[in-house]
Amino acid sequence: MTLVAASGASARTTTVPGEVVVGYHGDATPHVLHVADPSATIARLRAKPGVRYAVRNVVAHTTAAYVPNDPGRGATPGRWAAVQWNFTGPAGVNAPDAWGHLIAAGRPGGRGVKVAVLDTGIAYRAFGKTPASPDLVGTHFVKGYDFVGHDPYANDRNGHGTHVASTIAESTNNGVALTGLAYGASIMPVKVLDDDGEGDAAVIAKGVRYAADHGAKVINLSLEFSADVGWQQIPQLIDAISEARRKGAIVVAASGNEADRVVAYPARNANVISVGSTTEHGCLSDFSNQGRGLDLVAPGGGPDAPLSDPGCTQDSTGRNISQMTLIGVHHTKFGIPRGYQGTSMAVPHVSATAALVIASGVLGPDPSPDAVERRLEATARDLGPAGYDTRYGWGLVDAAKATDPTVPVS
Repeated sequence: MTLVAASGASARTTTVPGEVVVGYHGDATPHVLHVADPSATIARLRAKPGVRYAVRNVVAHTTAAYVPNDPGRGATPGRWAAVQWNFTGPAGVNAPDAWGHLIAAGRPGGRGVKVAVLDTGIAYRAFGKTPASPDLVGTHFVKGYDFVGHDPYANDRNGHGTHVASTIAESTNNGVALTGLAYGASIMPVKVLDDDGEGDAAVIAKGVRYAADHGAKVINLSLEFSADVGWQQIPQLIDAISEARRKGAIVVAASGNEADRVVAYPARNANVISVGSTTEHGCLSDFSNQGRGLDLVAPGGGPDAPLSDPGCTQDSTGRNISQMTLIGVHHTKFGIPRGYQGTSMAVPHVSATAALVIASGVLGPDPSPDAVERRLEATARDLGPAGYDTRYGWGLVDAAKATDPTVPVS
């Protein structure tokens, strides 16, 4: 069969011109016919009692890795990969191959999947002295809400939410800055944290319910409560998360940044995919919470934790997670800062991969949150002790393997 490499555009179903494949009852060998009018030939053959099938000869497409032209911190096309180790490096999530899978599926970058980012807002539109991020211009945004300022415009004056949203869906192959893992997804900006990055459980619960009620398939919570907060203290948020899950939303949250041996809420809740952080060396970050209930890890940067895992060295510091976001004293400019690290940075890698899995169709047209979570866990790259462990959960999320149609569904 002819193989055609998938390009940056959506792959379309193609057929060999003038060819019809026919199968007859009692004959295991298919017959290829060369005809002038395939449609008429197929209709005529299907009317015959001895014909088992008559179809066009469909062409397959390779799932070639997709390499965008984004320049990173300079002006040279394609240099994004030198900055985004978290997408392409040995400890990354294999973004280019995942992008190839989605292009071959006709849903590039997770197109059509709605992801809600509950955070400090997003710099998706000009507001006062704060301009819109130049690398979110091509990103598709849907209606959101500001539960801090009580208006429909979830603007960011902090930078955290913009950084998180950019990891998920920053415009890609646009010749500007960096790339987003699920660059075709639709982003719902929901502001639940104030300009200092703080928010209470009641407000966050409202944001979760809003996202679920407005069709979000993935809800990103790059936030945490202190480790001494239990579910009994945040019942309104636990109820909102449970309702979101029932409505078909996958909720993803941060394990916490206190280096505790307990996962923080809301990530500790059973209806949430809890995410820890790994470094550029593929080791647990020294700040990342671990413990029972940890599901996955993803790149979050920072120093390696003091562990005896192979390749991990105490006090060895790798690069952090880079994205274009607000910078400067007054947060009125954009740049690519080097200081963002944390489980907050790890969470959007998992949220974006969940969006890619949904869009890819590997689990069918409308997979349940349970099915998506199982896929992410089953395809994760095992780290640390063999199998599940409380340090790395099921392992490092692998966007390429999770979206690969040749990998069986467990």
